[in-house]
Amino acid sequence: MAVPPDDAGWRALIRCGQPQTWELIAEATGGYVVNRDGVTAAVVPAAPGRSLFNSVFYDDGDALLESLPDLAAKYEDAGVIAWTVWVPEADREIAAALDRAGHALDGQPRDMGMELSTLRDPGPDPALEIVEREDYAMLARINEIAYGDPPGGFDVVARTKVPDFRTYFGRLGGEDVATVGIAAHRSDAIAEWVAVLPEARGRGISGRLLARALRDAREAGLETTTLQSSPLGFPVYVKLGYRDYGAIQMWERRRDRQPPPPGSGAQRRD
Repeated sequence: MAVPPDDAGWRALIRCGQPQTWELIAEATGGYVVNRDGVTAAVVPAAPGRSLFNSVFYDDGDALLESLPDLAAKYEDAGVIAWTVWVPEADREIAAALDRAGHALDGQPRDMGMELSTLRDPGPDPALEIVEREDYAMLARINEIAYGDPPGGFDVVARTKVPDFRTYFGRLGGEDVATVGIAAHRSDAIAEWVAVLPEARGRGISGRLLARALRDAREAGLETTTLQSSPLGFPVYVKLGYRDYGAIQMWERRRDRQPPPPGSGAQRRD
């Protein structure tokens, strides 16, 4: 069934589609992907200090914990100094084990999804022009500025060709001020790299831009949409009709962070 029947089904759908882009980023930028016993790890030496791109996903928590030493060695050998494991908030034992292993909680975006037939129209903005064009470099640049990254911080995104990926831009006065990408995974439209330049915020651009992209996805035959939301984007997505399916925690490991001494009971909050 394309549309999940319950909350558990939605969470499974979100987790199923998430690794796709990270795998492609690794392969497109000279890295590689580890797939073993339900654990998927993107190793991206082109972004050695960006744990976001060096991400680990898992289906089996025991397999993940068993693989941690090997993953740490692979990232070390690749020159990667920061990597992260994505953990559903309900997996408290996995989170605690990662904490003991020297990982630190680095972020808690929200898993969100909805059936495309329930999309709410945010209404027009006569000054906003929305265009669809393939321009990965501009998509990356807008994300860098929007999220405070230095120039080049999203270069690995600019270099990655994602199959069935559509990129949209919001324009004011002939200038690109916002962007979103939609990656098709089976019948799901995964919204990625949603970003608005600081000077263009506060007028609903991201909601209108995403709504246009989702209408196109619906017309193309897709049935659902999923994403991970930052606190800034959360109210925008709720207004469009997305539902919240809980936090997905990002447990980061950095080379200069050491695990606490055995038996210390320390909880890292770096």
